Amino acid sequence: MTWTWLIGAVLFLILAPLAGGLIAGIDRKITARMQGRVGPPLLQPFYDVGKLFEKERVVVTTAQNFYVLAYLIFIALSGALFFAGGDLLLIVFAFTLAHVFLVLGAYAAHSPYSHIGAERELIQLMAYEPMIILAAVGLYMVTNSFFVADIATTAIPIILYLPGVFLGFVTILTIKLRKSPFDISTSHHAHQEIVKGITTEFSGSTLAQVEIAHWYENVFLLGFVYLFFAWNPIIGIIAVAVTYFAEIFVDNVTARVRWQAALKSGWVVAGALGILNLAILSYMMTGGA
Repeated sequence: MTWTWLIGAVLFLILAPLAGGLIAGIDRKITARMQGRVGPPLLQPFYDVGKLFEKERVVVTTAQNFYVLAYLIFIALSGALFFAGGDLLLIVFAFTLAHVFLVLGAYAAHSPYSHIGAERELIQLMAYEPMIILAAVGLYMVTNSFFVADIATTAIPIILYLPGVFLGFVTILTIKLRKSPFDISTSHHAHQEIVKGITTEFSGSTLAQVEIAHWYENVFLLGFVYLFFAWNPIIGIIAVAVTYFAEIFVDNVTARVRWQAALKSGWVVAGALGILNLAILSYMMTGGA
């Protein structure tokens, strides 16, 4: 069993960038169709990253390179721990630390646009972090384990016990995927009014590393969605696909909100859906005593 999960971690490190790039290409295609366009080729994200590696790396300070590399490493580490069946709490810690490094990289550049993006990234972190922790706690309450290996192999239909937590997680997933209406720190589209926000001062191979980290992150987050349906792999895969399509749809039919609304939305969702769901679950488990 240990070797099986170790293989899962290695496969994630190797295949996640490929899967993440394909997901990004599918995302662009679907978005283009929704907007009445043909859209770029499916493999365009790979072409873009390849071109970035060929370009000269221009940095304001060399500290940026260290922070972005640390961001990529910790994103990949959190995903590897996840697919190795590791402890969710440790995974969430590594995941959060990765984004702290990204913020530090943006602050290292003396650019007002970069600093605004960094501040908004911190706001996003405060908005989504409570819901991610509540999701981990909810999974523990249902399966009596924080380990992904135990959660992923359970026969319990977790979604039936945690519908509110799942809806809350899907809501903050919009923040993590950097899609409207919560793409306040940076965006993969051209409608960002602060240029490219947190990535404004990144270029060349440094920006390519950010994109690859985003691919790793997307695969990890979709794997988290799968846990709610892990008792049935087929239903789980379908649920992941439907969830991502819903995120693309929301991205194309909503306008970006102000940072205040993004922060309040994350907290309201965590309180109204997450905490309420866990409270009801706790009441049911104790038999109303």
